[in-house]
Amino acid sequence: MDYSCEPEHSQHLNIQEKQPFNAEPTAAALVEFPITPEELVYCRNHGPVREFDAESYSITISGSPKGDLTLNVKELQSLFPCARVVAALQCAGIRRAEMGKVKRVHGVPWADGVIANCKWGGVRLSDLLQHVGVTEQDNHHVCFESRATLCQDDTYYGASIPLEVALDPRHDVLIAYEMNDQPLSPDHGGPLRVVVPGYLGARWVKWVDRIIISKEESPNFYQQRDYKILPPTVENKVDALPLWSKYPAMTALPLNSVVAVAHPTGDDKLFVKGYALPGPSGNVKRVEISLDDGETWQDANLTYQHNNWSWTIWEAEVDCKLPTGTVYSRAIDVEGNVQPREGIWNMRGVAYNGWGVRDWPDPSLISDPTARSVAEKFLGVGETVFDMVQATAVNSSYFKKSSS
Repeated sequence: MDYSCEPEHSQHLNIQEKQPFNAEPTAAALVEFPITPEELVYCRNHGPVREFDAESYSITISGSPKGDLTLNVKELQSLFPCARVVAALQCAGIRRAEMGKVKRVHGVPWADGVIANCKWGGVRLSDLLQHVGVTEQDNHHVCFESRATLCQDDTYYGASIPLEVALDPRHDVLIAYEMNDQPLSPDHGGPLRVVVPGYLGARWVKWVDRIIISKEESPNFYQQRDYKILPPTVENKVDALPLWSKYPAMTALPLNSVVAVAHPTGDDKLFVKGYALPGPSGNVKRVEISLDDGETWQDANLTYQHNNWSWTIWEAEVDCKLPTGTVYSRAIDVEGNVQPREGIWNMRGVAYNGWGVRDWPDPSLISDPTARSVAEKFLGVGETVFDMVQATAVNSSYFKKSSS
């Protein structure tokens, strides 16, 4: 595949793979912004990133009672009102590196930065489908395709969601052309991408150019032979081959939380900050932290939560005289579900949601040049992320104002 025409990527991401370009920010930088700046939005690709002309880019809807309909971006914008939703985009492989410590997994070794809480704008898919005469039909699906660029494992990238989800405006499914009130950039799927709040990022198809109403799920590799949770007994791709068809495609990711920062403040206090993500049972109600391996727990303060689709940012300042240690986090949702201590190992390393964990002092905050540059560009403080963390502990209102 030809990677020679890639656009310039953000310099504030840790590169996990160069070809295709897969990169993520540090969690410490992420949690300083309730709405993730574009420069800190992770990049997940299965092939080259291409830049398209928004004036000529179009999308075709097939399988509707009115036949095929092709619309360009301007026509979408003129025919339908712009709907906006704040929703967290997260990769199925979030925290895969942690799962890989248990046993080898197959996939990009993501840490905890493949999450982006953004404001998405575009056409409600329900409006678009109603425009072409689509009504709810039992067990039908909406398939999304991107044939605009190449990918690794199939001739195109594809995914699907149930038709009932697509038609229900309460699910806020969009064909998006904006992110954070700006046109979608190439790295993030522009000119058009799918936004499916509450679903894993693999279903948020970038550079989408075709929508098909079908009796079947998408036949694409990434719907049928990837992004599924296989049993722990399956340890390699050969053993997985006969099992892919027996397990459902992933939709929602589980309740989760991450400790992004753990830093002594110098007055026998430990400042801890992180994020939490809702699972399919509802929003995050509480986040607790423990300094004694789960023997006792203390409530953290929830400092940001927008809606059912957004992430939750939390922080706490607790008494602690120890110079070193480990802090854990766990999230509890509105139904009383509690984030488990350990995630379930699977070959693809997806849906890991063991307790959040971070040691202090954290050497990565001193040595990580990406985190340092983020602090300097976005926060205007100091030369290291320790300065950023200290400033947060002293005056967190500064960051709330600067990121609003």
